[in-house]
Amino acid sequence: MITAHPNYITPEGFAKLRAEYDQLLGVERPKIVEVVSWAAGNGDRSENGDYLYGRKRMREIDGQLKRLSRKMKDAKIVDPRQQPDKSRVYFGATVTIADEDDNHRTVTLVGNDETEASVGRIGWSTPIARALRGAAVGDLRRVMLPAGEKEYEVMAISYPGA
Repeated sequence: MITAHPNYITPEGFAKLRAEYDQLLGVERPKIVEVVSWAAGNGDRSENGDYLYGRKRMREIDGQLKRLSRKMKDAKIVDPRQQPDKSRVYFGATVTIADEDDNHRTVTLVGNDETEASVGRIGWSTPIARALRGAAVGDLRRVMLPAGEKEYEVMAISYPGA
């Protein structure tokens, strides 16, 4: 994905990308290469399931390695613990917000490559994250969501290690 803004990522998120890359390159790919080499030595490759599946899996791994390599190359590692102004919402902040019905929700603004909505980790470029950027406790922010416009009040802001 090509974007006009930097591909921010936390140190932990970058470490996960690196671990996945290392696992694919150092463990999974060598195993598949071994299977394909063995299968190729068994003769007719056109009907050899191990060979055909192995080649397909190797292409998938190579594609994933290329994507991960590009993500790591484009990544700008930002450590939220180093944020000088912890009174406002910036990258890496954990923010508690309340909507018009006083429903509270806590989200952490992380890199787009490390989102996990089920635990409240939302991408830096999502509509809610964009609306919250620079906000302080007590600020009201409007967000256009697929279900319509919604207003949130910033209730609390925290950063790791603070």
